[in-house]
Amino acid sequence: MVVLRWIGDETLLNNLIAGFSTYALLLIAVVSIIVLSKGADWMIDGVVDLARRTGLPKIVIGATIISLGTTMPEAFVSVMAAFMGNPGLALGNGVGSIIADTGLIFGMTCILAVVPVNRYILNRTGWCQVGSATLLVFISLGAMLLAKSEPMLTRPVGIFLLVLLGIYMYMTYVWARQGGDLALDEGDEDDGELTGLGKCWFMLLGGLFLVVLAARVLVPSASEIAFRVGVPEDVIAATMVAFGTSLPELMAAITSVRKGHPEIAVGNVVGADVLNCLFVIGAASTARDLAISPNFFHFHFPAMLIILWSFRVFISMNKDGFFKRWQGVYLLGVYLCYVVLQFAMNIGTAHG
Repeated sequence: MVVLRWIGDETLLNNLIAGFSTYALLLIAVVSIIVLSKGADWMIDGVVDLARRTGLPKIVIGATIISLGTTMPEAFVSVMAAFMGNPGLALGNGVGSIIADTGLIFGMTCILAVVPVNRYILNRTGWCQVGSATLLVFISLGAMLLAKSEPMLTRPVGIFLLVLLGIYMYMTYVWARQGGDLALDEGDEDDGELTGLGKCWFMLLGGLFLVVLAARVLVPSASEIAFRVGVPEDVIAATMVAFGTSLPELMAAITSVRKGHPEIAVGNVVGADVLNCLFVIGAASTARDLAISPNFFHFHFPAMLIILWSFRVFISMNKDGFFKRWQGVYLLGVYLCYVVLQFAMNIGTAHG
């Protein structure tokens, strides 16, 4: 329970970190990076072995188990932010993470590796990705038109999003099983000895736990070091804190590319986007009504839709079965423009 409180309670974690000396924080940061790397190695190896064991495509495991685990800290942070009366953080955490996952992480993945387009899976989960985000925007617009004062995402909306989450998780599994050979990843054939199912799950879940825990310790440690050497708080918020919420997804993407399994990164990004919308925002708005500030309508929502619909177009246009490097450059460029404009226009960070 103490570990879960550290993951979810930003104030508790920051107060704990502030009590260490600068040298101790440097050591903590170095150890956290090592643990991140090792945890990501275990996690990706576990995904690959589990895929061979169960016959599920690696992209599906990335879109369900991995993405669920890497978005869990964001859900904790958003729910606690909602309870503590900070709806901007709760809603921004989900929206900003969607933008970072698709723009930064998938953009970098496309630049670094040849990423296959699993058309059977992406033509289904990909539509869930862009559809859930577009639905969120339409619900928010409806709330704005009907609201007498400030528009809100109410508890019934949160419950509705969580119901959609359950349907999505079930349908993802059904699509993977029904897809047969169409859903199988190329190059899955491996004549090596199969790892035991228990060991597969231990590596996957154990690695995921290490990645999430190390990321949650690394970011506040680095932020505290930066603050002590004179870096302004707003710069820290716009860089390290914003980047930190997507660090588990980024480590999963880098490790999957390094090990030759970029389809895991694709699945993780698509799944994380759906979960950030349906799970993170759904759970937070179920906990407490979330007020929607004007910044979301003229800045954060448009940026999210531009990136997600661009990704959707790329899936449709890549008839040869692979994402192009220029597509990754485009997505990364949109993300960088979003971050620069956010900082230049002094708009509240959309990342939790």
